[in-house]
Amino acid sequence: MRISKSKFVAGCQCLKRLYWQVNEPELITKPDAATEAIIQQGHEVGMLARRLFPGGVEVGNDCGLNEAIRATRELVANRTIPAIFEGVFEHGGVLVRVDILHRRHDGRWRLVEVKSSTAVKEQHENDIGIQYRVLRRSGLDVATACLAHANRNYVYLGGEIDVCRFFKIPNVTRRILKVQPKLTLQLLSEFTVLRMPQPPDVAPGRHCIVPVTCEFFDRCNAPRPKDHVAYLPRIHSSAIEKLEDMGISSIYDIPDDFDLNDIQRRAAECMRSGKAWFDNDGLNRELSSLKYPLFFMDFETVNPCVPRFAGMHPYDHLCFQYSVHVVSEPGASAEHFEFLATNVGDPRREFISSLCAALGHSGSVVVYNAGFESQRLSELSSWLPEFADRINNVQTRLFDLLPVVRNHIYDPAFAGSFSLKSVLPALVPEMTYHGMRVANGQDAGLAWESLIRGGLDQSNYEETKKALLDYCGQDTTALLRLLERLRSLTG
Repeated sequence: MRISKSKFVAGCQCLKRLYWQVNEPELITKPDAATEAIIQQGHEVGMLARRLFPGGVEVGNDCGLNEAIRATRELVANRTIPAIFEGVFEHGGVLVRVDILHRRHDGRWRLVEVKSSTAVKEQHENDIGIQYRVLRRSGLDVATACLAHANRNYVYLGGEIDVCRFFKIPNVTRRILKVQPKLTLQLLSEFTVLRMPQPPDVAPGRHCIVPVTCEFFDRCNAPRPKDHVAYLPRIHSSAIEKLEDMGISSIYDIPDDFDLNDIQRRAAECMRSGKAWFDNDGLNRELSSLKYPLFFMDFETVNPCVPRFAGMHPYDHLCFQYSVHVVSEPGASAEHFEFLATNVGDPRREFISSLCAALGHSGSVVVYNAGFESQRLSELSSWLPEFADRINNVQTRLFDLLPVVRNHIYDPAFAGSFSLKSVLPALVPEMTYHGMRVANGQDAGLAWESLIRGGLDQSNYEETKKALLDYCGQDTTALLRLLERLRSLTG
């Protein structure tokens, strides 16, 4: 029996997950578009890392595994080859493909695992550790184990990516050596489980979503009832575990002396009563500071690992779309302004120039979670300093509806969340995203990438463009309707 590195790592997360991957692969949930995009980004970063090792040779994956192992051995023996990409090794029933094997000047090897993360994480230890084990036991003289990851401080200057600055490559050998005894026991557990006629009995828990959401999540986790304690706002997993240890899973059964913050306690009381709670005085006080004209604003962004335009860091957000609805005075109809970048060029200057023109110089700019928009504006200010004064003007006018809702309203239908998508159906039920082709920010980013990359026929291009404009426009219409609803609650 053989298991791959990815299956071994899956078993480290959950032995039942490993069992099902091996024995019932047909039940694996097909990756969605967002997961596919993450995989593609990882591939892009992996290909970028190869430029650090010129002259390296790839072991292709178009031949069988035994042939790939043989080809890898030949490359290892050929001292003129400075690096091997995707080398294949097997020992003790464990099969690994190594991102990069770098031949050092002393003839020993450096194992380099490539990740699109910006730091070494605990889960990387099992990944790199099992590779180190297999290579060493295959007779390879591995001197060091390293992780190549994106350097968040790297500033792209335009042109070709400077891979020497884009990557950090910390030596993790000591960490890998420390986990070797644990890996031996883990392998024993995994092969034992795989010989069992039935999957092991593993209760659902945090491991279902950490470090990744299991593809069999729905098989183990039945939908929670609406009164489950997990639906209290921002309740920590440790608090849920403490309640479960007390035999409590329902909000109705939480003792009065259990440690909850004010918002959580309020949510519990609303759940028990089945009635919404409104702080009319607080709402009046907050909303009285709004100044006309009112601008309802929303951005859409992507944050690629590999920066695309000068001045950007890995994972910086790139604003590609906005929607602004403007109400000039009480009772006036809303006027709509919007922007959507439609090509692969740098959209930042056109975005901020158009936005500043739409927002004018006075009046409240209404958003939901102002921290996000304000940070994007600060980044645009640093990239385009000639707009700094106008951007600062906008930032001083931001009015955030999120804390207004969080501090002065709770409805049991929120189900513990104050996100706009959770609040809106409860307070403005006629506003819905159901059936929209683009229905959330993640959808928007994926749709925009398909729009600008080409490959869409004219019909699909126009449909995608319309779907993006409809979605962003829906977000600012939602803000406008939400404010109207809040004002109606104050009388």
